[in-house]
Amino acid sequence: MVENIIGAGRQVLAEYGYEGASTSRIAATAGVSPGSLYQYFPHKDAIVLAVLERYGDTLVSHVTTRMTGQFAQPAPVVVRTAVAALLDGLDVEPPLLRAVVEDGPRLDDGRALRAFEQRVGELVLAYLTTRRRELRPDVPLDTAVWMLVRTVEHLTVRYLLDRPPVPRDRFTEELTHLVLAYLRPPS
Repeated sequence: MVENIIGAGRQVLAEYGYEGASTSRIAATAGVSPGSLYQYFPHKDAIVLAVLERYGDTLVSHVTTRMTGQFAQPAPVVVRTAVAALLDGLDVEPPLLRAVVEDGPRLDDGRALRAFEQRVGELVLAYLTTRRRELRPDVPLDTAVWMLVRTVEHLTVRYLLDRPPVPRDRFTEELTHLVLAYLRPPS
């Protein structure tokens, strides 16, 4: 029942946005009565937060799966793979991405986003730690992780929401170049 309600919440949020999502609309989509819905979730925000949490878990799982076994590859391949994985994971349901970006932070004070960034940051830190000798020596790893996660996240989300006239391959290459330029020691 909980999975059914969360799935319906995701569908309604993607279709109607936060403002258009109501517990009655979610209950109808889930095929349950509002009373049944309230047995599991006390209000709309609880459902939306469950959707956000699930969305973040799925995205982290997708990126982690794509990155598994990639650390031995050259840095351009690893960065390109990470950017492509994030693009693919976020581009599954653009209307849901818009709702998550626009409405998510105000609902939970950004906790779901910070949890996602923390988990992706751990993956980035693991990679950078294996390549420490090849990186700029003047940047602490925690600083590099913070900068990289938020830069890649922000640009990827904006690319998917804004849909600029930049081909996806070109965007991936440009963002890969940006990340690598940041990480390289000065010549």
